[in-house]
Amino acid sequence: MKKTFELEDLDCANCARKMEEAISKLDGVTSCQVNFMTQKMTLEADDASFDKVLKAAVKEISKVEPDCSVIL
Repeated sequence: MKKTFELEDLDCANCARKMEEAISKLDGVTSCQVNFMTQKMTLEADDASFDKVLKAAVKEISKVEPDCSVIL
């Protein structure tokens, strides 16, 4: 499954890169792109574990940038 989510208050491109790298390492993630310019994250993961992967991705985002939130 592949879905795109809006990110709110993503402050810098370096943080977007760090988020992308951290999320890509999560179990079940096929691919992840975090785009600073469009303020969007595209997440592709296994259908069966997508919700679990999404929750883990949101945690990784808040570790890198506590003020950034994912619009679900």
